[in-house]
Amino acid sequence: MERRALDLARLRAALDARWARIDVVAETESTNADLLADAEAPDRSALAAEHQAAGRGRFDRSWASPARAGLTFSALLRPAVPIQHWGWLPLLAGVALHEAVTECTSIATSLKWPNDLLADSDGRKLAGVLAQTSGPAVVVGIGINVDTTAAELPVDTATSLALAGADGVDRTELLIAVLVRLDARYAQWSDCLGDAAACGLAADYREACATIGRPVRVTMADGTVVDGEARDVDEIGRLVVASADGDQAIGAGDVEHLRPA
Repeated sequence: MERRALDLARLRAALDARWARIDVVAETESTNADLLADAEAPDRSALAAEHQAAGRGRFDRSWASPARAGLTFSALLRPAVPIQHWGWLPLLAGVALHEAVTECTSIATSLKWPNDLLADSDGRKLAGVLAQTSGPAVVVGIGINVDTTAAELPVDTATSLALAGADGVDRTELLIAVLVRLDARYAQWSDCLGDAAACGLAADYREACATIGRPVRVTMADGTVVDGEARDVDEIGRLVVASADGDQAIGAGDVEHLRPA
């Protein structure tokens, strides 16, 4: 299968007005790690890799994707907002991703708290978001399965835009759309000093989120499991789960959507 390379000149022409630095590399272990290691990277630096050999997911899980089959990229941000609101950044990126995929394809999508973009047709994962911090910087990494085949997917709970019905997606166009949306959402959130309600982010996230209002099982990094109904996201982006022990606000964890009893 012939897969076209990202068009760096086109990316820079479309995004230079708002993004301080945009780069594309043929291969790297992790775009998140590369940006986290760059102490001089300015706010709104973006790095995409045609092949990411050692990408990391939640709880330090590894993953890889065939070269040019998807979009693997990271954005470095230096938020001038109180640090307690930084938990909204992966959710903000999820909303931007949801909006961009809707704009560029016919695929209906929704968000699973805190970091997955799902195809509405079957609930399988199209993309993931991972935010990591280093001092005053936050790096938001995004991986999207674009024309990945069923044989190339690592698990049967994943899918791709092509498998979901969006053939011939232009990866350059999609990356531009995501970064335009990410910049706009970030600017609105920053202007409101991280107040997700005031900038409209909280309402838009709730509308796009498939987790809220359904039974869930949340597994934390230490193995603790919380079962209950996902009621809401709170003012700092935590998932509020009504469990047998009362409402619990969860800042990080793997969420499994359960079938109603």
